[in-house]
Amino acid sequence: MKIALVAGEASGDLLGAELMAALRHLRPEVAFIGMGGPRMQAQGLDSWHDYKALSIMGLVEVLKHLPKLLKLRKSLLERLIDAKPDVVIGIDAPDFNLGLEKRCKQAGLRTVHFVSPSIWAWRQGRAARMAQSADLVLCLFPMEPPIYARYGVNAAFIGHPLADSIPLSSDRQSAKQLLGLDGMDALAILPGSRLSEIDKLLPTFIGAAQLLHREFPQLQFLIPAANDSCRSAIVRHLQEQPLPNTHVLDGGTQNAMIASKAVLLASGTATLEAMLCKRPMVVCYRISPITYFIVVRLLGLIKVSSYSLPNVLSGERLVPELMQEACNPETAAQALRPFIADDRLADAISARFLDIHLQLRRNAAQQAAESVLGLLDSGRR
Repeated sequence: MKIALVAGEASGDLLGAELMAALRHLRPEVAFIGMGGPRMQAQGLDSWHDYKALSIMGLVEVLKHLPKLLKLRKSLLERLIDAKPDVVIGIDAPDFNLGLEKRCKQAGLRTVHFVSPSIWAWRQGRAARMAQSADLVLCLFPMEPPIYARYGVNAAFIGHPLADSIPLSSDRQSAKQLLGLDGMDALAILPGSRLSEIDKLLPTFIGAAQLLHREFPQLQFLIPAANDSCRSAIVRHLQEQPLPNTHVLDGGTQNAMIASKAVLLASGTATLEAMLCKRPMVVCYRISPITYFIVVRLLGLIKVSSYSLPNVLSGERLVPELMQEACNPETAAQALRPFIADDRLADAISARFLDIHLQLRRNAAQQAAESVLGLLDSGRR
């Protein structure tokens, strides 16, 4: 059996590696080809290209790199058609992978899209078109398969891998001890793992932390860096905006969250991670003004009033969301202040987060592997 996988970014690399391990457990003879990062390669992937080529954020940013992306997709398509794998699995990166999957399907290959695009949030028309690209869509969230069902698309809710890996309860005191924070309160600051995100959001986050420092002078600030490039960018911003009591960490995002009273972070998967760590948070989202005008104002593609995963999954306004102009130091500090001052708020939110955690905890890699093999065994097209 030969399975092709195409992933971009670290999150896709992790999802792909876990899926590969589960597939090999069920079918030891399987071989893997395609594109992925170090984790997937460690699981035996024969990777044809640098997976970081897909790590691009925002409409304007993608347009700048469009010629290279199209060339990459053409090269991948030619090699996949020539290799004739039993199935092609596109992992996340929908704007790249769905087009690739569509052409693979037209060439007679079975296709799976792993991680449904955020059809519940924007560009809902993609659900109707998904059948053109994927024979099966693997969904991490329970609200997604019913949307696909309305359009006759084969989709399965598999749960979320993070819900499997993060414990249902976390030891905050041990996390603080590991970071040398005994007896001290902390705020985790997560501006994102892309340099473009850090440059957009970290100055605002530092400004909010400076305001909080005036009121809570003993408060410690934890800023995990995803890699050396991110660390350099974070240090540069801190040199421009000095912030007392700041600790720049090499990774360790989850431990930083668990050790902190609250989290200030960029919108995205990190909000789910903070929720699973049972920490209150303030979520910020800022994209280029041109992208925002096109996507929101001109085309009206965003269809939800909430965009952070804790709020979407709960159906409640559990965490503050600050978008575009509302993402400023004063508003962020004001939203964080109650969580720093009153532990009772965190306890109430933690109970709601636990309910969602239990709903998402389904052994996602195993569910995904069984769904993929079920597609192959059924011969469904």
